[in-house]
Amino acid sequence: MKVVIIEDEVRAAQFLEGLIKQYDPEIDVLEILDSVKKSIKWFDGQPQPDLAFMDIQLADGLSFEIFEKTLVECPVIFTTAFNEYAIRAFKVNSIDYLLKPIDFDELKAAIDKFKKTYAQTQTIPHQQVFDVVLQMLTSNYKQRFVIKVGEHIKSISVENILYFYSLEKATFLHTSDNRNYVIDYSLEQVEDLIDPQKFFRINRKYLIAMNSFGDIISYSNSRLKIELLHSDDQDVIVAREKVGKFKKWLDG
Repeated sequence: MKVVIIEDEVRAAQFLEGLIKQYDPEIDVLEILDSVKKSIKWFDGQPQPDLAFMDIQLADGLSFEIFEKTLVECPVIFTTAFNEYAIRAFKVNSIDYLLKPIDFDELKAAIDKFKKTYAQTQTIPHQQVFDVVLQMLTSNYKQRFVIKVGEHIKSISVENILYFYSLEKATFLHTSDNRNYVIDYSLEQVEDLIDPQKFFRINRKYLIAMNSFGDIISYSNSRLKIELLHSDDQDVIVAREKVGKFKKWLDG
């Protein structure tokens, strides 16, 4: 069996390849591709593999863009960091997924399912799957956060949140009416739960909304300094490795 891996994280790609070889050393991993652009070029010039493992979110876009630019007829097993509730749609469409961090037993079950279901199938209705998953990506993000204020419970809409931040091992949200509330999530968990089109993780401390700042200032070593609304923090700096993606996020 010949497979291709589309994954932009080197360690994740190597780990997946190792699990595939553990399942069957005879499986031929033809290529590991780390971007939409490289994947399009590869499929344009190579015979179809038997199976593709494909991360949903790549550095240069969603992997679904590959199917808009070139012909992909092989079955696809998606890999994703989305939580299980958000990706139930995959099961409905008989296309499997691997939830990161990938477990060997789940990989085995996915490949076994491929062999049983798709081995004799020449084409896969990808568009049917894309429609469902794209809907998932745009409509299943968390819309509200429940917080406790004394003896009272309050629900805060994401639309009213300017930014999330961590302080002394706690995570807070800051609202447009200049209030701070502690929440029962880590900043990493919040990042996975909310729409990346609306919020961006600029550094280890801050996850900000598009309308959360008053100014952006060029800083030393090609970095950017953010003046957050309602904040006295003078050191809100976009991490150097995130500057490029941050600019793309601002540009829509």
